[in-house]
Amino acid sequence: MGKTSRKTELAEETLLVQLEELAQALDVEVRYEPMRREGPTFPGGLCRLKGQYVLIIDSKATPEDKIQALAKAANRFDLSQVYLRPGVREFLDKQDASH
Repeated sequence: MGKTSRKTELAEETLLVQLEELAQALDVEVRYEPMRREGPTFPGGLCRLKGQYVLIIDSKATPEDKIQALAKAANRFDLSQVYLRPGVREFLDKQDASH
């Protein structure tokens, strides 16, 4: 059972890094900031600050929540002309279809 969770961790870590690289390619600054917990919480969100896209993600969010925040932000952009690894494109397509 330990192998499966370790494999999942590696897959999440790899996907997280690839989504962070995608954000950089889209000229989106990703910031991990501690957020106070008041009311319903969200792992993060995309905003524009002085003309620059900034994605603020709770530094205490789980890797899965960080991935979701990055995927949601990435899917707001036209990705048709951006190189994505096949697994990443497939993941983003699934996320876009489910929201």
